[in-house]
Parts: sequence; structure tokens; C-alpha cells
Amino acid sequence: MSVTVRIPTPLRNLTDDQAAVTVEGSNVEEVVKNLDAAHPGIAERIVDEDGKVRRFVNVFVDDEDIRFADGLQTPVEDGTTVSIIPAVAGGSA
Repeated sequence: MSVTVRIPTPLRNLTDDQAAVTVEGSNVEEVVKNLDAAHPGIAERIVDEDGKVRRFVNVFVDDEDIRFADGLQTPVEDGTTVSIIPAVAGGSA
């Protein structure tokens, strides 16, 4: 399955400043592995050493947060968009 991965600004230095890249995969885990094969170092920014999505990173398949689906095993279909979104923290002073 060919999917589009939307890359957040802080990670674009790993994708030659591309905002979106196309990779293959049948689930999010395969997409991340193939993304890392094409753009080394990006997977470690998305998943931790235990292979789980990092606490301050959100991953969506189309509009669905994978934390509320099957996590990294969430299936993707041809033409799906996977969005990597760093969590934003803060508040007013």
C-alpha cells in the first residue's frame, strides 16, 4: 500500500525539507520502518526504544488517532494519509 506521510516542521530536516513523503506499508509500523529506511533517523523521533509511539508524538491515520485504534498495528490502505504531529504543550503566563 502506498501512503502519504505528513512530516511536521521539526522533522523535515530528516526528509530534505519535504512536508510529505510517500512510502509503502500495510500498517503504521511498516510505514514507520519504511519511512526510516528512506530517511534514516526519523523512526527514533517517532517511536521509543521499546517500539512504542513516543509520549509527545501523535500519529493519525487519516483523522483517527492510532492510540484509540490498534496503535502501530493500525492498518493503512492505499492512498491513506498518515500524519505525525508533535504534541504541543504550554499555557498562558
